[in-house]
Order: sequence, then C-alpha cells, then structure tokens
Amino acid sequence: MATKPLRPCRHPGCPELTRDGWCDRHRPKYRRGDSEAWHGMYSLPVWKDKLRPAQLTREPFCRECAKRGVRTPATVADHIVPHRGNWALFTDPGNLQSLCKYHHDQKTLRERAEGSRKA
Repeated sequence: MATKPLRPCRHPGCPELTRDGWCDRHRPKYRRGDSEAWHGMYSLPVWKDKLRPAQLTREPFCRECAKRGVRTPATVADHIVPHRGNWALFTDPGNLQSLCKYHHDQKTLRERAEGSRKA
C-alpha cells in the first residue's frame, strides 16, 4: 500500500516535512477524540428525552439568527458555556440555547480555536 507523500507542515513558514499535515511542534492541541470522554453524555435519557426537547420547545428558533431579525428553525440545543464533562453544566437548563446547525458549527469552531490558543 502506498504511503502519503511528504509535504511541508501547514504552519506558515515551517519547513518540516510530514505526512499528516502538521509537524509535532505545530500539531493543533484539539483532536477529534478529545471530546470522546464526555460525548456519551448526549446519548443519556436526561439529554435525549428531557433537556434537548425541552430547550427546542421553549426556544424553537435559532438565537443567533433572531439577533439578525431572521426566523430560522433551531435544530441544536447548545451549551452556552462548554460543559467539558461537568455534570452540573451539562444538565443546567439555563446553560442551553437553541441554534441552527450553521451557527452551532461556527460557535464550536470558534471555541476550539480559542482552546488551542490558550493551551
């Protein structure tokens, strides 16, 4: 089986050659598996049967779209403050907002970028 060709690191100005895009020094701190420890919380009945449906019923339109005067149906119950496995934050209805997929994805990318800058 052929291996990927070596290419320069994606970090601007880094000449290090790598097969996966980033050299060891510039590899982003966030990786897909980082949230796996608490991702299972979203399959619990307290989330699926209680918190998520209650939030989307209470606030059926995207909060971010509403700020722009647009009524877009919300599809995601989002944690305002990322819970990172903290049960109290995860189950706090006051920590939830309704968003469309677009705004949820934008918020998540922003949080991940901020997290990698702090680390």
